[in-house]
Amino acid sequence: MTENKPTRRRNLLKGAAVAAGAMSAPMVSMAQTTSLRFQSTWPAKDIFHEYAQDFAKKVNDMAGNRLKIEVLPSGSVVPAFQLLDAVAKGTLDGGHGVVAYWYGKNSALALWGSGPGFGMDANTVLAWHNYGGGKALLEEIYKGLNMDVVSYLYGPMPTQPLGWFKKPVAKAEEIKGLKFRTVGLAVDVFTDMGAAVNPLPGGEIVPALDRGLIDAAEFNNASSDRVLGFPDVAKNCMLQSFHQSGEQFEILFNKGKLNALPSELKAIIDYAVQAASADMSWKAVERNSADYVELKKAGVKFYKTPDAILRAQLASWDKTIAKKSEENPMFKKVLDSQKTFAQRALQWQNDYSVDFKMAYNHYFGAQAKKT
Repeated sequence: MTENKPTRRRNLLKGAAVAAGAMSAPMVSMAQTTSLRFQSTWPAKDIFHEYAQDFAKKVNDMAGNRLKIEVLPSGSVVPAFQLLDAVAKGTLDGGHGVVAYWYGKNSALALWGSGPGFGMDANTVLAWHNYGGGKALLEEIYKGLNMDVVSYLYGPMPTQPLGWFKKPVAKAEEIKGLKFRTVGLAVDVFTDMGAAVNPLPGGEIVPALDRGLIDAAEFNNASSDRVLGFPDVAKNCMLQSFHQSGEQFEILFNKGKLNALPSELKAIIDYAVQAASADMSWKAVERNSADYVELKKAGVKFYKTPDAILRAQLASWDKTIAKKSEENPMFKKVLDSQKTFAQRALQWQNDYSVDFKMAYNHYFGAQAKKT
């Protein structure tokens, strides 16, 4: 029996649709997964490592089975301070850290976080980086160092404490002779203030403080400091400082590995960075404030850093940047770019921003009405 023409055409179309479905379905389900191995510069228990995992999860969720980023904690493949080299060489596909950790390669790198930044907070530094020329300058520095990496800066950190002390300091003279841990250009600032500085990685700070190898140390925030064990070895924390008041995180990719990805996956990474930046800043408010309360319950005493010490920091910073600018033309180039942006952006920000402390005191201060 032969098919008539309409029936034959319907059957051909139906067969073509079935064939197309058979061909397309396996291509989706069997799509090859690109796996990237990352390492952070943070211990596994630190909230910073959690931030690194949060970024990876956003990428993995959006990319489906096409891309998977695995994040290992500090020291899994290389020590924390060797991360940049490991990513550039392809030993690791990427990593999570801070730009200030590469200060020894070019002092200008510490300007992404160390020092008062002409009054910029971390979010304003990120605005300068993304829209004021900072990104191109960072790329220029890495290129000059033959670092085959792509850098994404994100995640504005809250202002960091002056640090943890066995005994609180009341004046700048008490910094002299102190064995102190910090990193980046803060090393030069505290050295100028008379401290004996040791730039230890995060996981080594508390053991050194416990053994008396250092007298005082700063790391970052209430959540990190609490889980790393600072309150077990010191009970005094000095709040407010200019040494690292505008720092942010860095996500690194090996340039070859990143460039090999299709454009849509690179777009996912770009937007995941932005999403992770916002999410991190919101999570920091929640977690840092809660851990601040828990530290107080554990008997930690918090002190505001005296203004005299803050002014001494600024004076030492001025001397530090003058010296570094003479030694390193790129340092001056970055500094000049920041200054130009800060002068304009902060005039707007300072003129427009209301005093939120006034509102807080109105509702929660000593003179607040009890309801």
